[in-house]
Amino acid sequence: MNNDAVAFENLEKRFGSFVAVNRISLRVRRGEIFGFLGPNGAGKSTTIRMLCGLLSPTGGTGTVAGYDLRTEPEKIKRQIGYMSQKFSLYEDLTVEQNLDFYSGIYRIPRSRKQERKAWVLKMAGLTDRRKAQTGSLPGGIKQRLALGCAVLHEPPVLFLDEPTSGVDPMNRRRFWDLIYSMAEGGVTVFVTTHYMEEAEYCDRLALIYRGELAAVGTSAELKSSLMDDEILEIRCERPQEALDILSQIPGIRDAALFGDGIHVAATKESSAGDTIRRQLSQAGFSVESIAGVPPSLEDVFISLIEARDRDLPGQQEVER
Repeated sequence: MNNDAVAFENLEKRFGSFVAVNRISLRVRRGEIFGFLGPNGAGKSTTIRMLCGLLSPTGGTGTVAGYDLRTEPEKIKRQIGYMSQKFSLYEDLTVEQNLDFYSGIYRIPRSRKQERKAWVLKMAGLTDRRKAQTGSLPGGIKQRLALGCAVLHEPPVLFLDEPTSGVDPMNRRRFWDLIYSMAEGGVTVFVTTHYMEEAEYCDRLALIYRGELAAVGTSAELKSSLMDDEILEIRCERPQEALDILSQIPGIRDAALFGDGIHVAATKESSAGDTIRRQLSQAGFSVESIAGVPPSLEDVFISLIEARDRDLPGQQEVER
């Protein structure tokens, strides 16, 4: 039996002369939490919309829940849940009216409707607020209601497109607890995000940039296999100003603020640590420490983007 919930090869989407998604291939296993990571405009949402049957691919082949992307988009829509960052809720309706609406959209049998509504109300913490107007709810609760509406019909595959955008960290963590429980129940979750810490929650990741796949693997695999550079963590006074000095030191490919310090990607043969300390001291910066550290997922992604930009000079990113 094929264990792939989502599979596609050479998937492509063009808008006129612009290539939003450029011949990408992936396989996502049943019950897997798969993260699609990339900056705004990278092609994440366009890919999701093709997989949900909302956009027709320009090229390539694929299946979702066993149904063909090109010939069976309506069957796919009945097998998936979809939640976007805008939550797809009707804010002038009450909580219960939204649930009734989506129960009708998904054709949930009358015999199961009350059971499913009760599950969503409990999951979202809205049992006592079922008559509340949706627009009056706090963002985190509204987010959980939107998730509940997306899975009322118990779909085997769930697509989440930037689902935690604009939600505070505490509610984001609670949201992911719900995702874990669904995956443990066998639901396949395909989630797009640009939050690096969220990507760490996924079983596997695909990094997408300018419509192309830059890498696929677990977080640990990406960190261990894709970094040619050494990562140095620098703690010094006035780190924002220190970036200007660091950017001029030979052997340093990238320098960025990281927490209350700086992460520097340097070529391994450059012996950058001694040079960094000397140059910062000469410029009047007090250096507390310089130490090699394991790369973060953010370090990996920045390194990949820098490499792609060097390979494709002058290519402009277009929002899709």
